[in-house]
Amino acid sequence: MRTEELKRLLSLGENEKVEFKRQYNSDSAGREICAFLNSKGGFLICGVEDDKGTVAGVNLNLSKVENELAEHIIPKAPFFFELHDVEGKKVLVIEVPAGKDIPYSFNNDIFIRVRDKTKKADIETIREMVFRRQNEPERWERRFSDAQIDQDVDYDHLQSIGNKIKKSGRYSFAVNKNKETILESLSLEKFGRLTNAGDVLLCTNTANRYPQVIVKAASFPTGKTSDEFRDFKNFDGPLLKVLEEVYNFILRNTSTRSYFIKDSLERKDEPVYPMGAVREGLINAFVHRDYSDYQGSLSVFIYPDRLEISNSGEFPKGITADKIGYGQISVLRNPDIANMVYICGMMEKVGRGGLFIRESCKEKGLPEPLWTNKKDLGVTLTLFAPQVTPQVTPQVTPQVTPQVTPQVIELLKQFSGEMTRDELMTVLKLKDRKNFVDKYLNPALDQGLAEMTVPDKPNSRLQKYRLTALGKKVRAELKETR
Repeated sequence: MRTEELKRLLSLGENEKVEFKRQYNSDSAGREICAFLNSKGGFLICGVEDDKGTVAGVNLNLSKVENELAEHIIPKAPFFFELHDVEGKKVLVIEVPAGKDIPYSFNNDIFIRVRDKTKKADIETIREMVFRRQNEPERWERRFSDAQIDQDVDYDHLQSIGNKIKKSGRYSFAVNKNKETILESLSLEKFGRLTNAGDVLLCTNTANRYPQVIVKAASFPTGKTSDEFRDFKNFDGPLLKVLEEVYNFILRNTSTRSYFIKDSLERKDEPVYPMGAVREGLINAFVHRDYSDYQGSLSVFIYPDRLEISNSGEFPKGITADKIGYGQISVLRNPDIANMVYICGMMEKVGRGGLFIRESCKEKGLPEPLWTNKKDLGVTLTLFAPQVTPQVTPQVTPQVTPQVTPQVIELLKQFSGEMTRDELMTVLKLKDRKNFVDKYLNPALDQGLAEMTVPDKPNSRLQKYRLTALGKKVRAELKETR
């Protein structure tokens, strides 16, 4: 959460999703978090007068706060902590997504949110919550896996995860316990059987049972998808290991740009993309993907002008590309997996990843990232390389006609969002398909002015085409030169 957003929440006052506390108190905070989990999520803001939103400040140990609250919320749920400087004072913000395992309890009591107040749930409300939970389909990550704990769990990796959790300070964790005890404490085992979440997170051979967990990564020499690769690899194994391996694949295949440090002869080389944003994009893809889709996948495609991270599944209900890019309380598709990534210290907050990615690109002078969602194809995050923006002007403005053929210019003019090949031919009033492909479409694709919506399946029946950021820029320049 940005400080500006926090100030906006303070100015609006308490409501159904916002609660102020003058001081931090673990019992009071636990009740509020429990209530938000059992309702629609919300923000608990400590260090603020609850009548006027006046900043009073708090003095506390953030790691201790996280640990003591996590131990007393049953069942386990991810919620996220931030300390902000406001008017020279510390303000604690606890962000709580809506819970997936209602009802939640704090110290054996169940709390709910009623308008802008928190109260203990009565027996009828609890019955209704339990009934609703029983009649909801069980999440894929909570179903039993066929994996055998003794045979398939990578115990060394489990110990490594335990050390990460201990280092993060976000959850009290006894590393020296036996395997079953550790798994149970992390909600990755039920009745002596591993859950699918545990399988994805801890087993080396998950792909034998669920081939959709394989991550495909490829680096292409041109902006057009082809069978020619600079580098290609399929990754499978424990999720956190794979995440690091895919990140390193991207780093290895991402070009760098060099510059001299001001008032120095020292040269600095850095990747063209903000790697913090890349990591955040990967984490979001791993955490939010639809693992139940056996036809789904997670893929990373690296082109000279862009990086695409795609995962199966649609945007959750109520989520749009704009909301992702500007931050909001997240809707977690896989809260057990998300919680593990969080307590390992790899995910800082929920619902702010898109905002972080967007701002990181802006700081680097890159075009805005693009999120797209196709019902049958999943969600794709695209990061654009710096040459898309700074190199367009000298190429396009004075010399666009010699460099771009009249056919391509006409094609750029006719684009309206995402269009099929037949739709483009219709608006161009063309009947010869070969002529259209050879003179219009392929040149636009080769020059990075247009792109496929399904790049890994060029002949897909669902294939459409759209302008790239460069294509939009060229079209705009063409209009200005008329």
